[in-house]
Amino acid sequence: MASNTATMGNLPSGTAVCTTIPDILYIPELIFGGLVWILVACTYVVPHNPQAWVMFVSVFCFLLTFIWLLVFACGSHNNRGVWAAADFAYHGIAAMLYLSASVHLAKVTLDKNNPITATDSKNYKLDISAVVFSYTATLLYFVHTILSAIRWKSF
Repeated sequence: MASNTATMGNLPSGTAVCTTIPDILYIPELIFGGLVWILVACTYVVPHNPQAWVMFVSVFCFLLTFIWLLVFACGSHNNRGVWAAADFAYHGIAAMLYLSASVHLAKVTLDKNNPITATDSKNYKLDISAVVFSYTATLLYFVHTILSAIRWKSF
């Protein structure tokens, strides 16, 4: 029976990417990042600038996480330590980007709750959902960063 954790100091490839820690977090990162992307795209975008930043971060991280998953699944890393360091760096940057986007999205959403500038309830509920999923994606990327740092240090 296979273990659900990879030996620290080894980078998984193939289907092991979907069964090892921290790499099992790729799937939830893609799901929650995609949900943020969809929910922000569904809302009436006012003001444009913070919402555009959230869209950029969610699309950028979604695409790069998918590419990163493919690199690991195909075994292109050849189990070299530099890839473990790059995994740690990418997820750390993604966590910081998502944190900044989440804060902007939460601020815009709170401003929408103001009775003077309130918009319709549907868009507000979509924005609340996007904020929750955005902070969840931030947490997933942060946990992945910590676990990737532990793996990198054991190389």
